[in-house]
Amino acid sequence: MTDLSPVMTEADIADWLATKVAGYLDTTAEAIDHDRSLAEYGLDSVYAITLCGEIEDTLGIAVEPTLAWDYPTVTAMAEFLATETGPRQ
Repeated sequence: MTDLSPVMTEADIADWLATKVAGYLDTTAEAIDHDRSLAEYGLDSVYAITLCGEIEDTLGIAVEPTLAWDYPTVTAMAEFLATETGPRQ
């Protein structure tokens, strides 16, 4: 497990998520609109579950498999995940 959460800000998390989504879509992270629904990109439940696993491995926190539906954009998901990882001192 790669626990990067102590050094990841909300912006870092958003950039990491955009990179992951871009990888699923075979595009660049810059092509991912952080405020566009992931479903609009065509990401289905398989990708959503895979993303949840990668989030858990990277941030070291457990997330619900419905995360992509509860927080459907990179921005919304990053905001939520930043609150879950909490401030680090």
